[in-house]
Amino acid sequence: MFGLGTQELIIIFLIILVLFGASRLPEIGRGLGKAIKNFKKATSEPDEIDVTPKKPVEKKEEEEKK
Repeated sequence: MFGLGTQELIIIFLIILVLFGASRLPEIGRGLGKAIKNFKKATSEPDEIDVTPKKPVEKKEEEEKK
């Protein structure tokens, strides 16, 4: 993972802990999780909205019978 070992990750975590404090870490993690979820949702949605009118169900059934 980017050439980072266990020791480097622990040091980075400790620096983040000192900067933000233990009480803010869950809040930061929650916000990051929501951001990732919204990003994935936005990338999986279709780009355009289909606004073409659909045929009524009754007409489709009549056409299928013919």
